Amino acid sequence: MRIVIAGGHGQIALRLERLLSARGDEVAGIIRNAEQGDDLRAAGAEPVLLDLESASVDEAAALLQGADAAVFAAGAGPGSGTARKETVDKGAAVLFADAAVRAGVRRFVVVSSMGADPAHQGDEVFDVYLRAKGTADAYVAGQNALDWTILRPGALTDAPGTGLVRLEAHTGRGAVTRDDVAAVLAELVDTSATAGLTLELIGGSTPVTVAVKSVAGN
Repeated sequence: MRIVIAGGHGQIALRLERLLSARGDEVAGIIRNAEQGDDLRAAGAEPVLLDLESASVDEAAALLQGADAAVFAAGAGPGSGTARKETVDKGAAVLFADAAVRAGVRRFVVVSSMGADPAHQGDEVFDVYLRAKGTADAYVAGQNALDWTILRPGALTDAPGTGLVRLEAHTGRGAVTRDDVAAVLAELVDTSATAGLTLELIGGSTPVTVAVKSVAGN
């Protein structure tokens, strides 16, 4: 498969790129900063330069031509203010979905956040973030031309992955390692039977492959 990842230098994205390239997939990661290219190459991915905050749908669609799947893993990051939650976590996600539709890429996986909700209340930065992610998720879910799956991990940690997770429509609050999030994403990209599902993810007791097959109905 050829898989294009938005937010290619993110912590989860780099882990995902290593997993996908190791299993023989062709991976491209979209980055804004050319200096990040070496990190992507080290992970086995082709770095592609594009600023999704200022790009047009056509520019993003050009990068998606010929891809079998697209993954939105971009984020403004914890140090950013409310404005970039709107332009990255919402705006870039909407743009990337539109670009996938235009390029004819049906398989579309989103890295969202537990608690994402377009109606979330509050004025703190994290409240704005959850609203932005929720609005973007709702937009993606409304695209009939996409076989979308939305993944909402719990609190992220950098502990080594266990390969054991809980993946359900509603898991309740909990933590999950970035390694395990990447492992689940790698399985989801391949599992189009999860299309149309919004899934929460925390650490658990079920092996990743079994957890994905279970929600896919296999």
